[in-house]
Amino acid sequence: MERQAPGGRGGRAVTLRILLTDAAAGAYGPRIRSIVPDVRFVVYPDHPDGDRRPVGPDDFDLAWGFRGALRRTDPGSFADLLDRSTSLRWLQSFSAGNDQPVIRRLIDRGVLVTASRAGAVAIAEFVLRSVLGHYQQPDRWQLARESEQWAPGDFREVWGTRWLIVGLGAIGTATAVRARAFGAEVVGVRRRPAGDEPVDAMIDPGGIAGALPAADVVVLAVPGTPETHHLVDERFLGAMQPGSVLVNVARGTLIDDRALLAALDRGCPEVAILDAVTTEPPGPGHPYWRHERVVLSPHTSSRGTQVERRQGELFLENLARYVDGRPLRDRLD
Repeated sequence: MERQAPGGRGGRAVTLRILLTDAAAGAYGPRIRSIVPDVRFVVYPDHPDGDRRPVGPDDFDLAWGFRGALRRTDPGSFADLLDRSTSLRWLQSFSAGNDQPVIRRLIDRGVLVTASRAGAVAIAEFVLRSVLGHYQQPDRWQLARESEQWAPGDFREVWGTRWLIVGLGAIGTATAVRARAFGAEVVGVRRRPAGDEPVDAMIDPGGIAGALPAADVVVLAVPGTPETHHLVDERFLGAMQPGSVLVNVARGTLIDDRALLAALDRGCPEVAILDAVTTEPPGPGHPYWRHERVVLSPHTSSRGTQVERRQGELFLENLARYVDGRPLRDRLD
């Protein structure tokens, strides 16, 4: 049976206009048409500085976001088109959260917005790799090799460590699964537990302070909201144990930078692995560039080679659900 887009009158299908990039239209156009034969692609150029075809804010009904789509808000940008649109009914976001102002405004005015779990696997792998790198210190082997020294030595294991994962959405869940596979004990933090989280224990945000002294690894995976602003402050850091690792793969606003630098100077936590910082990139001379206890990466944890593929599959699944009138996956509220 042929699927019909919502909004038809008298049983007639309505042409759906989808705002998407050149690359998405080229890679997924035939599969999109197999779901919605009567579809019109409104193409937004992939390169933000390229020549834009004229696209008006009411030229589309659905929008498929791409990496970095909401960072620019200048006139004619993807985010600006969404913000000014009165025809938009559904946005498939590339982000896992709802902390971008544009997304919040869309939700407030009744636009359906769905999040993306596409980056969760890549981010979780990044977290495990980062912690393993700190524990095993492979750079010392390279230095020994360059000087032709055979220097065996011990390294810390993930097995038997306790992880506190603050935020158990898609990213936190994927991280928990992988940490437990290494033999770690995982405590998850979530406001509204579902009951099936892959962790050894669940606590609510009020229990974080009590859990910090026993945590070897603390992973931040919550959105940047007014409630989480400077979640990691002097009190939070003061409760962390010696030798602990702090990993931020969420938003830089979660951390009070001055408090973190002071704590690192005292040696607790032992290291801060920061894939997100308040100002990206940090300004010239910022201590994060050179601090010996900071591992800094350019907000790159979600840039796995299979993220785009998973994003495409998610959009196709949600598109089929949309035209069939079924609930969409990962709806934001």
